[in-house]
Amino acid sequence: MISAQQPPLPSKIQRVMDCQTGEEETCEEQHDPENCTCSSKHASSTAESDSDSPVTLKILQNWVPRVSHYFDKEHYTYAGHQIVIQESIEHFGAVVWPGALALSQYLESNQEQFNLKDKKVLEIGAGTGLVSIVACILGAYVTATDLPEVLENLSYNISRNTQNRNLHKPEVRKLVWGEGLNEDFPVSTYHYDFMLATDVVYHHTALDSLLATMVYFCKPGTVLLWANKFRFTTDYEFLEKLCNVFNTTVLAEFPESNVKLLKATVREN
Repeated sequence: MISAQQPPLPSKIQRVMDCQTGEEETCEEQHDPENCTCSSKHASSTAESDSDSPVTLKILQNWVPRVSHYFDKEHYTYAGHQIVIQESIEHFGAVVWPGALALSQYLESNQEQFNLKDKKVLEIGAGTGLVSIVACILGAYVTATDLPEVLENLSYNISRNTQNRNLHKPEVRKLVWGEGLNEDFPVSTYHYDFMLATDVVYHHTALDSLLATMVYFCKPGTVLLWANKFRFTTDYEFLEKLCNVFNTTVLAEFPESNVKLLKATVREN
């Protein structure tokens, strides 16, 4: 049975959030909320890199209303570029989910903290390609991956939004979590500075394979940025497993969308 009730967060994550909550209450009692500097309620879209507390954000309306003959195309604006995304109802991966909007917004707003220029970036479960397109616009060498049945729409969106622009040419590749990793992405050849993932955790049977894929690609020096809408008990169980494997920090929360954005890095022995 799937439970939509939010279970307790992993202890490492909960300690960060408890600390944040305490700061908010103290700040609101003793100071003018308008001039509050420690409450995440008044945080800007740029997170302080030296802060241990996640910021609380709202997904901005970067969707641009347009008159279109196609009901399945959505228009967005990130980093000064208009992005047109073709969606499909045939696959979960062909729809723009909240996590993709959250991470795209965060990357755009925090370029000093996470500078993607000339960095090698891998996105797993790239879906419509929105996050990969934003990373490409921000100057990264991008490899966007997903299941075979998603690649046609993914390739179309990435090509349409990056061709004829002064950008590093992105690559689109098949990646089935946990399968053929050594053969298709040998460690001796492939190393990524950033690994991006959005809304890859929901109620499906490939969560162990997903974690194994994250472990495979996250080497020393790799930063995993994962944004996800938390719906089910299984989402929090995966988060617990992630915290047991990586050094994990909550960078931001988007309460209206139930999205959390986390950073994970390999633990050094």
